[in-house]
Amino acid sequence: MAAPRKSAVFRERAELLDFLLEVSRITSETLDLDQLLENVAAIVKTVVPYDLFAILLYSEARGGLRIRYSIGHRDELVRNLIVPLNEGITGVAAATLTPVMVDDVRDDPRYLNALDAVRSELAVPMTARGKLVGVIDLQSTRVRAYSEQDRALIRLIAQRVAASIDNARLYRRAERQNRTLRTLAHLSQEFSSILDLDELLGKIAATIRALINYDSFSIFLLDAEKKVLRHRFSVRYDQRVHLDNIPLGKGITGAAAESREVIRVSNTAEDPRYIASHEDIRSELAVPLILQDRVIGVLDVESDRVAFFTEDHQRTLSLLAPQIASSVENARLYEELAQREQRMEQDLKAARKLQSVLLPRTPPEIRGLEIALRARPAREISGDVYDFFDHGDDYAVIVFGDVSGKGAAAALYGALISGLLRILAPRRRSPAVLMRALNETLLERKVDAQYATLLVALWEPRERRLTLCNAGGEPPLIFRQGEVIRPKVEGVPVGLLEDREYEEVPVGMMPGDVIVFYSDGVEDQLNARGEEFSRLRVLRLLHKHGAEPPQSIAAALFDHLDQFRDDTPITDDQSVVVIRIC
Repeated sequence: MAAPRKSAVFRERAELLDFLLEVSRITSETLDLDQLLENVAAIVKTVVPYDLFAILLYSEARGGLRIRYSIGHRDELVRNLIVPLNEGITGVAAATLTPVMVDDVRDDPRYLNALDAVRSELAVPMTARGKLVGVIDLQSTRVRAYSEQDRALIRLIAQRVAASIDNARLYRRAERQNRTLRTLAHLSQEFSSILDLDELLGKIAATIRALINYDSFSIFLLDAEKKVLRHRFSVRYDQRVHLDNIPLGKGITGAAAESREVIRVSNTAEDPRYIASHEDIRSELAVPLILQDRVIGVLDVESDRVAFFTEDHQRTLSLLAPQIASSVENARLYEELAQREQRMEQDLKAARKLQSVLLPRTPPEIRGLEIALRARPAREISGDVYDFFDHGDDYAVIVFGDVSGKGAAAALYGALISGLLRILAPRRRSPAVLMRALNETLLERKVDAQYATLLVALWEPRERRLTLCNAGGEPPLIFRQGEVIRPKVEGVPVGLLEDREYEEVPVGMMPGDVIVFYSDGVEDQLNARGEEFSRLRVLRLLHKHGAEPPQSIAAALFDHLDQFRDDTPITDDQSVVVIRIC
């Protein structure tokens, strides 16, 4: 009989540290899960002998451990075995997150027989980020094959390989998801290019029918104010039908909207939530449509077969749902915009009157602020944009910007921005979220050679805080106790580049602080010698008049501009908003 193999003995601490460093190096050099597990088996073999070896990974969905890599185990066992937590030696190690060493498995009722010749077993759990990853399991045909040193050593190895195994699993999961996303990508591109809502919903229904052979398809849009899902589109057996509106929380669709979770019902006859609109329906899958953490509606499919919808169907619709939500919301927005544009086109001959309606004529009363505004166009109408959205004692949003170009084209683009802001701003408190939504919507309109620089400021009176977000504009000047502060906040103009993210910069304000927003038409104003008014003159004026009321500061700025330019025409649209913190 051959002499039993000896476990590795590290004579010095340095040897152990070198070995553990080598473990970390080998297990971190690949994200291929199969290769990684093979490497782990080889590492363990060099220090602790075994006759059977397995790495079992924990599946939360299956509620147990499944062998992912093995040496010596039967193929049938590897394919079919699922070890629940707290069952078997590996299940106990996983449940307790503690190594379990058994000298003779014949004396341990927990042992799950893998091979009659097995006598001892060592199971060591692996954890990463505080969660169970799996178990390293060693089995030997010798009694008392493993020592306390072996248990400690395998535990050290497990601690170092767990994160690598978890990362490899996440990477593999991401790869599978990416393949699915690429398959669905061309479908979502089609959705985003359709702006007519009825046409879009018909396309969505046809596309999903090609993926899932449903018998009924519906989309309900949420009326948040009245807490009801309004029926917007339905087909049943390829025929358009009309359904009743559904109160939020009622029925399977109402429950999906209220819970913000996908609901899959295998048998509607056994689900008390089901609203029996058609007696032949047996299964249902309802997917909430969520955009920027806001439910806008529910996509619902039904079948006359019990348990027709699978996890794959649920996963497919869940992947499509964000794009559907975005496309539907865009189409809804475009419906509103189309009505606004039609009205603007009808009033084009009275553009100045229209602009006076869109832009505030007098500053609003906002808690904690004293505001003055002055504006004049370079031509008949202006391309400057400014607006205020007051939400009472809670917060207010101040928008100030400048459209590229001059005249009617700039004014109409500015009117479009004003209209969009009136739609978008009430639903978006965050300046960065509002800016991103505005940029995406402008790009979808594809107005050639038009963009806008824009500043969005969120005023929170209770905290006396101003949060700034910039899209290519000049940051405002803040005059405080004789000094001028220029907050550093940058960004790309809206309507210019896709997929832009914008930053927010909070600025604590003090009573008496003066904030000055002004368009580039102020600095760029020329005189008869071709000189620009420049920022230096603005700063000098602010040092001279900064202690005066906002209305006096705005009036002084325009007076200085007129003295500077003399008979020279106004070079560009000039707008100024002056705010004092009360």
